[in-house]
Amino acid sequence: MARTPYRFRDPRLLELALTHASSTGGEDNERLEFLGDAVLDLLVAEHLFQVDPRASEGELTERKAMVVSRQSLALAAKSLDLDREARVGRGLRDSTLPRSVLANLYEAILGAIYLDGGLEASREFVDESLGEALGVAARQPGGAEPKQRLQHLAQTRTGSPPTYVVVAERGQAHARAFLVAAQIDGDRFPSAWGRTRKEAERWAALEALLVLDDGSGV
Repeated sequence: MARTPYRFRDPRLLELALTHASSTGGEDNERLEFLGDAVLDLLVAEHLFQVDPRASEGELTERKAMVVSRQSLALAAKSLDLDREARVGRGLRDSTLPRSVLANLYEAILGAIYLDGGLEASREFVDESLGEALGVAARQPGGAEPKQRLQHLAQTRTGSPPTYVVVAERGQAHARAFLVAAQIDGDRFPSAWGRTRKEAERWAALEALLVLDDGSGV
């Protein structure tokens, strides 16, 4: 079974949390994912609020976005072997699971832990499985926009500024959305959606910062 640090009293909740919608016509983990998403937002917000009493609302929002990003949750899911234990349909079984599926699995596991053990058990799980991401986010300096921080980091490490590539667009002209990825010296980082290109570039910069702070890029 998945290497979760929490021991379930009701193992059926763990089984359900690992069951992706593609795998069966019966019950799947989407409701647990919905619950886990809400629990995660609360616990990450609480943690960041407590560790830095001087952080502004905007800084806390930015830091929380880093912790709960698909990149961060997907990494946590893989560290727990959720990619190996997930019950998925044939179309996903023989390929690497997308980050979105891994992130959703993490949220479903958290939702199951909340139902099985309550808020304190959920808090311990988040602290243990996302401890590194929480630490990185808490160390982010306030006052500087993600794009400014990424610019400084890129110039320091490579001598080249980051560029931003529009990967995809969707929606009507009055409600357009953009998928953007940051790129540094030929290395492209995980992409992010935004309601405007500027917003998407901001979230893409956050995704790149998370990878760089993790030590796995450039």
